[in-house]
Parts: sequence; C-alpha cells; structure tokens
Amino acid sequence: MTTRPLSITSPEHAAAVDFLMYEAELLDDLQERRWLVEMVSRDVVYQLPLRQTVERSRGNGVAEGMYHLNEDYGSLGSKVKRNETAYAWAEDPPSRVRHFVTNVRVRPGERDGDLDVRSNILIYRTRQDQTTPQLLAGERHDVLRDEGDGLRLLKRSTVLDLTVIGTHNLSIFF
Repeated sequence: MTTRPLSITSPEHAAAVDFLMYEAELLDDLQERRWLVEMVSRDVVYQLPLRQTVERSRGNGVAEGMYHLNEDYGSLGSKVKRNETAYAWAEDPPSRVRHFVTNVRVRPGERDGDLDVRSNILIYRTRQDQTTPQLLAGERHDVLRDEGDGLRLLKRSTVLDLTVIGTHNLSIFF
C-alpha cells in the first residue's frame, strides 16, 4: 500500500516543488546545459516508457522494459551538446516549449534523504509557424537526491497518457 504524501507544508515538499519549478524554468528558457550541470545527477536514469492500451485486468498499460527514451547522464549530455551546435536540424529553430507541473506529491525515498516525487506534467510545444500546438500530458515519477550541493534528479520515468506520440521528434526534455 502506498503511504500518504507528505504535507504541502513540509520542508521536503517545498524543496521538491522549488526544484521542479526551477527545472521547468531552465528547460523552458532553453538553458539545457545549466539544467544538466546544476540539476541532474551523474547517476541519472531518465526514461520514457512505452504506453499501451490494455484492459484493466492486464495492468496499467506501461510496457515493462520498453522505452521511447532510456537515457543516462552521457546520452543526456550528448543531446544537450548536439542542441548547442549547428547540426541540430530537428530543433533549429528550437521548439517553443512550456512545462506545466502540477499535483506534486512527495514521499520519503527508499534511501535516507531521498525524495520520491510524483507530479503531473503538461508540455505545450509549438514549432516554427505551426498554428496547432503539440500537447504531451502524463505523470512523472522522480527520485531526487541531495548530493551535498542541493537536490539533483537521480531518476525520472515519465509515463505519457498517449499511446501514440504525435510529434516529429523527442528532442525535448520531459
């Protein structure tokens, strides 16, 4: 059974929300290098699992061991580095992105000091002169760890509500 989330008045909840809001600001402002260096653990696991439509009796529809993205610090760094070059054709000019983070629930993590954070995410994305935005909604499951210089993202699994992702690339950060 899942324990109740910590109160929104707890210092841990406030720290997690502060982390998520600053992270959204950096990503929305295309400060990906700063996000990676300041907010992401070198031991990060960053995943976007495959979603399927299944009957209730078969589970929640998240395919075990199958991912659209299964990244680590090195691959995230390569993505950031590529976006800083003239060779990021899929994102030049870059998408305009807004991260809306809501319904933040914080629980103590398995390791002392870790925070298990669940939040809802809505990513609003437009590209070039498109008049129809792309909307990506889902739930993030994060583990935040204090590595001595503040909280860092140790693990993120973003489960989108979509089974088919109608976007031309996955160059954005969730």
